[in-house]
Amino acid sequence: MSKNVFTFDINMQFKELSKNKAADFGSLSRKKIRDSKSLFIIEGEKCVADSLNCFDLVNLVCTKEWLEANPTRLDKISDRVLVAKEPGLMKKISSLSSVPDVIGIFSKPRQPLDIPILDKDSLYLLLDEIQDPGNLGTIIRTCNWFGVKNVFASKGTVDIYNQKTVQSAMGSIGKVNVVYCDLGELITKNRELPVFGTLLEGENYTNLKSGTTGFLIMGNEGNGISPHLKSMVTKAITIPPANDLDHPDSLNVAIATAIILSRIC
Repeated sequence: MSKNVFTFDINMQFKELSKNKAADFGSLSRKKIRDSKSLFIIEGEKCVADSLNCFDLVNLVCTKEWLEANPTRLDKISDRVLVAKEPGLMKKISSLSSVPDVIGIFSKPRQPLDIPILDKDSLYLLLDEIQDPGNLGTIIRTCNWFGVKNVFASKGTVDIYNQKTVQSAMGSIGKVNVVYCDLGELITKNRELPVFGTLLEGENYTNLKSGTTGFLIMGNEGNGISPHLKSMVTKAITIPPANDLDHPDSLNVAIATAIILSRIC
């Protein structure tokens, strides 16, 4: 008597990714399209899995081979899965040189409209015109590591949903709350909080204590903290070089952020 053997058939449950849909998702590499559609992309199995509880999943796109190897992992989201059966479709969406087997399309959370009144017993990172998406992603990942839950970015700071930023954050993108706002207004509305600014002429950062609260401003990669925000700093701090006579002009902003947070968190 022959034995019935169950064969997994992707056509039974999952829709196929079309060329037009792949092109639509690929267009999310542009900020203008991300903003208009309120969508963004997360790439790679681990990063997508880490983000499922942080953002609303619109579609999960995967290769036929990955799906056949993981048939039971998508039971709860099967109606949102799109299978890329044709070669090259995943590449139309991905920004990576090594195209992943899994890509998530997520809804962007809404940004608050009002400047908040903040808790005086917390540390808040302020990012002033950070331009490099890799730097921003690394800063977000670093904040997640050190337990900094709230980051405020100037409106001229690179988009947190830029694919390079998301990739650099390595799954931390949904673990840290990032709000774009007028940083000057934020400081003014929360005058009771001390404002620490990273400036070359500042006090050695090692003088700060663990558990420091208030605002910590990190400035633009080339120009540092803007003059308006610099005038609002109540305590300037710096990371001194080992050799006063032979050193680069400045530290990378993501590295500097990590050094300071390792001291004060």
